[in-house]
Amino acid sequence: MAGNSQRKGAMRKAGTKKGMTVGSGGNRRDSLSGRGPTPKATERPHHPAAKRKKAVEKKAAKSDRFSSGGSRSTSKRTGSSARTGSVLAGRNPVVEALRAKIPATALYVQTKSDADDRMRESLRLASAAGIPMLEVTRVELDRMTEGAVHQGLVLTVPEYEYRSLSDVSSATMLVALDGVTDPRNLGAIVRSAAAFGAGGVIIPERRSAGVTATAWKASAGALTSVPVAQVTNMTRTIEALQKQGFMVIGLDVNKATPLAEIPKDVWTDPVLIVVGSEGSGLSRLVSASCDYRVTIPMTKKAESLNASVAAAIVLQTAFAARS
Repeated sequence: MAGNSQRKGAMRKAGTKKGMTVGSGGNRRDSLSGRGPTPKATERPHHPAAKRKKAVEKKAAKSDRFSSGGSRSTSKRTGSSARTGSVLAGRNPVVEALRAKIPATALYVQTKSDADDRMRESLRLASAAGIPMLEVTRVELDRMTEGAVHQGLVLTVPEYEYRSLSDVSSATMLVALDGVTDPRNLGAIVRSAAAFGAGGVIIPERRSAGVTATAWKASAGALTSVPVAQVTNMTRTIEALQKQGFMVIGLDVNKATPLAEIPKDVWTDPVLIVVGSEGSGLSRLVSASCDYRVTIPMTKKAESLNASVAAAIVLQTAFAARS
């Protein structure tokens, strides 16, 4: 019945002053602290949104891997020291890179791993080159390579220091890459550039392969003698070089002049050779900026050449005309 509740908390003890009831009377209120604002859904480990975010980040990390030899960009921490650059994983890629004398900061060897001829040669070459060798666990190598197959051997390569356009524009023959995304092609083109006298290679900052361990290996050491410049906008770069007197020759399979028909005196001027991607070739604006668009005649059985092969053919043609 209303007014006759027998709940303990609602009863007034005999002999007490009015207003006092069973309970803390608010004395403990100040000692209680809240849990703070509710975390965002993406910050709660077991929330679906957090799991989706983690999956997206994992996929993005995997997309940064390079397609050859387990090489990838990385800026993680190993032990207590930070490392920036790229890593080359696997016994064949590592020993080939060491044979090519690419610059390296350290060789990581798995503890108690089975040694074969490739590993023994890698250790010998690293020792001869003065490269530090560290013995680590398999767990650490798995973490460094994000799960790639490393076979107990990982080589770390420092971050490449790109040049500016002004550093290479004094050369009389340059190569520019428009949309070349495979670091093996970049390395091979640098190797051809060194062989045929080009003074530098120009790449855009975006949508382009960079100088990684894979590129170093493909260049067979040529990256030590041929600088790579990185520019913001390829079209503006071409226009700037044209104002300096460069003739710009782009490789294009569509509506282009056969390579042999380019006048010899064109090659004797300062020249910029522009190489596009294997799939789409030169971008529209870059193609429109070229003074000449050339094609390499071939049989109908082949639709196109690998970008590095096409670059080598044009570079050899330029070298022969300039010799």
